[in-house]
Amino acid sequence: MPSVHLEFSAASMLALNGILALMMFGLALELRSEDFLRILRAPKAPLIGMLVQFLLLPAGACLLANLLPIEPELALGMLLVATCPSGAFSNVMTWLARGNVAVSASVTGVSSLCAGLFTPLNFALYAGLAPGTRALLTQISIEPLQLLAMVVLVLLLPLLAGMALGRRRPHLARRLERPLRSLSLLVLLAFVGAAFAGNYRQFIAHFQTFFWLVLLLNGSALLLGYLCARLSRLEEADVRAVTLESGIHNSALGMALILTFFPQAGGMLLIAAFWGCWQLLSGLALALYWSRRAPALVPALADSRR
Repeated sequence: MPSVHLEFSAASMLALNGILALMMFGLALELRSEDFLRILRAPKAPLIGMLVQFLLLPAGACLLANLLPIEPELALGMLLVATCPSGAFSNVMTWLARGNVAVSASVTGVSSLCAGLFTPLNFALYAGLAPGTRALLTQISIEPLQLLAMVVLVLLLPLLAGMALGRRRPHLARRLERPLRSLSLLVLLAFVGAAFAGNYRQFIAHFQTFFWLVLLLNGSALLLGYLCARLSRLEEADVRAVTLESGIHNSALGMALILTFFPQAGGMLLIAAFWGCWQLLSGLALALYWSRRAPALVPALADSRR
């Protein structure tokens, strides 16, 4: 596959960072400290979700990237998407699937907080294992502290700000949460659509390559989450939550990091942009399938934060 060169302006990069910050702010409006304390009180399901996200999935993506005959840029894109935390829409998907929303919110919140450390660490670790990706990473030459600062700025700070507003003004937060979630999704889809339109020929030329890679990685993520939850003998509502948390990632964070630190690596952006679209389709399809029947045993959904 020849080198992929995609065109994005500085304004586009700033816009994407703003979209990501808005998404995290909207997500955090309904998060409470109880969501994090819940992991201490009933840690099994959230810890399994965290284990899949920060250990098993990045390792699995690294294995796929090394086994498949693909270009280093595409491999780096797979690794970056796999090391991003779960996305805000996993909570909506879990609710549609009649899963345990408390578990989903806990994993999303904690993984977003931990992403400032684990996303740069995992990406650097696994990208450095294969000669091709290691060489490309060396050519790009990014500073780990800059990557960390970027994640903190667009992920952690909006998350803390949203939680603070939700705690101090709960009625206002409830009024804002749903419109912000819908607005974030629409704006993100508009950005991805504009990216495809502006780079139409490049996307079409390489579609058959990144299409199958995204399907394989997303399917592997969902399957890995499902199997780990089943093998751990979680209740079915928890299984649904862990599965969707494993397969729905913060692709906006991945695109923002790529446009900021890897603007010349168009292959990475192909993976992240298509992942952002595909995961919504696969997650929604799975959620609607599960919504047709109630879980075999529904745990009491702690909702003390409301």
